[in-house]
Amino acid sequence: MKNLRFHALALSALVLFAGCNTSNTTKGGLIGAGGGAALGALVGNLIGKNTKGTLIGAAIGTAVGTTAGVLIGKKMDKAKAAAAAVANAEVSSVKDANGLDAVKVTFDSGILFQTGKSALSSTAKTNLSQFANNVLKVYTDCDVAIQGYTDNAGWRNSTAEQSAAKNQQLSYERASAVSSYLLSQGVSSSQIKSVEGLGESNPVADNSTAAGKAENRRVEVYLYASEAMINAANAGTLQ
Repeated sequence: MKNLRFHALALSALVLFAGCNTSNTTKGGLIGAGGGAALGALVGNLIGKNTKGTLIGAAIGTAVGTTAGVLIGKKMDKAKAAAAAVANAEVSSVKDANGLDAVKVTFDSGILFQTGKSALSSTAKTNLSQFANNVLKVYTDCDVAIQGYTDNAGWRNSTAEQSAAKNQQLSYERASAVSSYLLSQGVSSSQIKSVEGLGESNPVADNSTAAGKAENRRVEVYLYASEAMINAANAGTLQ
């Protein structure tokens, strides 16, 4: 697992503004108005998993004011709409494993990969090219985290423990395949902050059915406010 995830500054406003019934713009204003320190503490905990990380996050979170929060929210609403227009991509608002609201773009393996493989299909390349050109290269002040997952299917001649380890590796290879292709389409390497394989964890559907397994074989791409976006918002110059 690459642990470049979430530079302390870059993710102080960790685009956690997309509730199911609330726009990023509205939630950005609410966070800026009173939740900066609490948000920062959660972000710091996610970044550092220690007291130092929490303190850094809290300090940065407090620095995001109401106006800046609204500007960031508006920018992320635009990025979300652009992502929603990408073919075969599902854009949703969720709470992550840390209880934080986040916007994610999900690509399922039925589109991206053959079963047990990490090579991208031609359809997947077309979809990811659209995502790179219409979203990431337009909203260059969004940072990116990529997470790969698998179903819980076992591998031939492997124990359950061995299968889980192989699935974890496969999920990382799938996430890496997505990252590599986005880079080949001109996305800046500095924009992609993490690439992770999380294997069988965090299933979104029932692994006892074929349909459920298909849903669990997926790649999720998360967009975050970068340090540049936060600084521009605080300066009132974010467009």
